[in-house]
Amino acid sequence: MSEKLDKRTRAALFRERLSQAVVETGTTQSALARAAGVDRSTVSQLMTNAGARLPNAHVVGACAQALGVSADWLLGLSDRPESAADLLANALTVAKAPRALIDEKIYGWHREARGYKIRHVPAGLPDMLKTREILEWEYAPHLGRTAEQAINASADRLEWMRQSGSDYEMALPIYEIESFAFGTGYYRDLPLEMRQAQMAQLIDLFERLYPRLRLVIFDARRLYSAPLTIFGPLMAVLYIGSQYIAFRDTERVGAFTEHFDNLVREASVSARDVPDHLRALARAAQ
Repeated sequence: MSEKLDKRTRAALFRERLSQAVVETGTTQSALARAAGVDRSTVSQLMTNAGARLPNAHVVGACAQALGVSADWLLGLSDRPESAADLLANALTVAKAPRALIDEKIYGWHREARGYKIRHVPAGLPDMLKTREILEWEYAPHLGRTAEQAINASADRLEWMRQSGSDYEMALPIYEIESFAFGTGYYRDLPLEMRQAQMAQLIDLFERLYPRLRLVIFDARRLYSAPLTIFGPLMAVLYIGSQYIAFRDTERVGAFTEHFDNLVREASVSARDVPDHLRALARAAQ
């Protein structure tokens, strides 16, 4: 809370919030007194005394701990009743990221954000937009006999994306799409026919699904981005290879959104021009 409170107002707010926490947790005054290490009469006074006096820090902290709320919230210094540890746990989580196609964890995040715009900087070409042949080339060594099931799941996710009501905006660096088109770097063993078929599918998808599906291409020499996904205002997820780091607090989600929007503003190839750009790359790679 940014508003400065006088002693009487803060004391009244403390009584109100202490009583609220007691009711919501189903705690009795006697149980709170035992947990906080004070007399029951002390708890009764804390909840009913109409004066401007606040208890000492030890009593406030003990009551907060016993009730599972933060001392700052009891004192009117915060609007969030959670403790600092709980706030951090809710705001930032780390989840394992398997070497696979879109896994259940991130698919769940997509479902949670249904109807919101989803912004995405993939680590390579977006899995949902890949041809079956590219998926087999890339994932079969990692998935073994489960590759067929995973590939079918990826196709299902693309169909779900079309029907979800969410707009998808993606950003890729120039070097990624050029490396794919010309079969260099990561894609050096990929046959030309497979690359050309993939380019044709990307062109088709971006033309048919625009504006709900958009891609911009940015120059990583001017702007860099780690792989990330922003699920509307709900959360932002940073991909570091073996794990996802998910942020749910408004400030961090806003910062990631601003970063992505900057990629769009500074893009070397706009979403409208991407199909023609991909056609030119495909012709040059023949």
